[in-house]
Amino acid sequence: MSDQNHSNAAEEHRLGALGYKQELSRVLSKFDSFSVAFTYLSPMVGIYSLFVLGVGSGGPRYIWLMLIPVIGMYFVALIFGELGSHYPVSGALYQYSKFTVSRKYGWWVGWFYLMALLVTIAAVDTGVVPYLTTLLNSWFKMHLDPANHMTLMTITLALLAIQTTLNVTGAKMMGRIASIGSYVEIFGTFGIALILAAAGFNHGFGFLFSTQGAEVVGTNSLGVDFGGNWWTGAALIAVLAHAFIFYGFESAGDVAEETKDASKQVPKAMRQALLVGAFTSFVLVAALLLATPSDPAGYAQATSFAGGIPYILSTAISSSFLRDILLLAVIFAFFSCGSSIQGASARMLFSYARDGAVPAAKTVSKVSPRFHTPVNALLLGALVPLIFTLLVNITPSKDLKILFFTYPANVSALVSLVSFGVSGIYLAFLLTVLGALIARSRGWKANGHFTLGGKGMIINIIALAYLVIMFINLVIPTGLASPRGALFNLDWVTLVVIAVIGLVGVVVYAIAQPGKHESANK
Repeated sequence: MSDQNHSNAAEEHRLGALGYKQELSRVLSKFDSFSVAFTYLSPMVGIYSLFVLGVGSGGPRYIWLMLIPVIGMYFVALIFGELGSHYPVSGALYQYSKFTVSRKYGWWVGWFYLMALLVTIAAVDTGVVPYLTTLLNSWFKMHLDPANHMTLMTITLALLAIQTTLNVTGAKMMGRIASIGSYVEIFGTFGIALILAAAGFNHGFGFLFSTQGAEVVGTNSLGVDFGGNWWTGAALIAVLAHAFIFYGFESAGDVAEETKDASKQVPKAMRQALLVGAFTSFVLVAALLLATPSDPAGYAQATSFAGGIPYILSTAISSSFLRDILLLAVIFAFFSCGSSIQGASARMLFSYARDGAVPAAKTVSKVSPRFHTPVNALLLGALVPLIFTLLVNITPSKDLKILFFTYPANVSALVSLVSFGVSGIYLAFLLTVLGALIARSRGWKANGHFTLGGKGMIINIIALAYLVIMFINLVIPTGLASPRGALFNLDWVTLVVIAVIGLVGVVVYAIAQPGKHESANK
């Protein structure tokens, strides 16, 4: 028996010991596993979406705040890696929490995580629309308006259809798209940095340590007021531009049942995706900051929502051909990111359904006999984000007073839901790490390929502390007029959305009656 066949047999035996049989094709290589995690994390998507939030809130100095979520999430990745090595099962966070604490606890962890994944698919596929319409308008002399709801819906539907079709054809295809996406990410980060450097930076390295007056309302590019406080004001908001990027590495665990030598490779893929993502993100953000115009008006435009990265590239790069190449790279990064997230969400749905933990479980857990993929879970993973996208049509023209909170005018319901995406991820991470800590206190010992040994408890506590602090920073209501309320969590809205997601979960849980259908050995 070859080493690979022996490894696969060992993984199938481990899977059987956890109460499952091998139904999905174990075809993903080490690089495929890394790529799924890396393209979900996607430095390009994150930076292109959040650069203005970071630099507009905190000035160039915001780049150094990247260390906080990277270090914090590295401790989380160590915990997830140990769990993923011990429990190499599709459904990652759901399964980790189910086995470490209880079926019910795991169900709720997975519920918030799953909903956050589905919301993120909608956010990514709608987020690419401005870049795609820019390219189509340039190449084909079209006049597509990215703000038009019909344009947004049509493009999102087309993207979801393509992503779903490719994902249905097999895990190998998902891995191939993710692998190409990884190369595109590397080109799109280092490539842009090199091009901007060749064009000539407008600032020296010391510029990266300045705030450019971001802590003062009169010189803040986004017009928000931190009362002259950087560390206790601007930094608390600017750090979120990094916190929104450095997750997604856990998706290597979602595809564990399709990964060769998963107990060994999944923990590596998680850590490598995070570290490579951190390095490439730093390079790209530094290059963009150094390329911002040196004159006050140009800098203000580059660091505001009216300008941002497109403005920086247009002022620094004169070649329209080169700009189009970079635009294509951005579009594919969004596409591969959405594809990887959809693949991860489908494995989560499949994992739930296989346990009888969702309504219509038998249908949702169906595996294609031809492609060995959870075809119905993938279809559901496209339908739900499409329904979420419809919420863009619900946009009140004036402030709405609802019970104890105010829903702000001109903010679509989709934007409110997207605000839950990151906080939902952090909530699920927090609960999973808490579950691991509970298991350790009960004497749980990891016996996968990757273990933390005697350092596990302190690493677990540090990871939990980071997640608690950042989750509070994400959701704490500080008023619609505050920088946090104006730029991200819309005061109470994010917490209210979490509560609504929880109430929907209560209904789904009551209908599914998860424990009723699960076998005794799970």
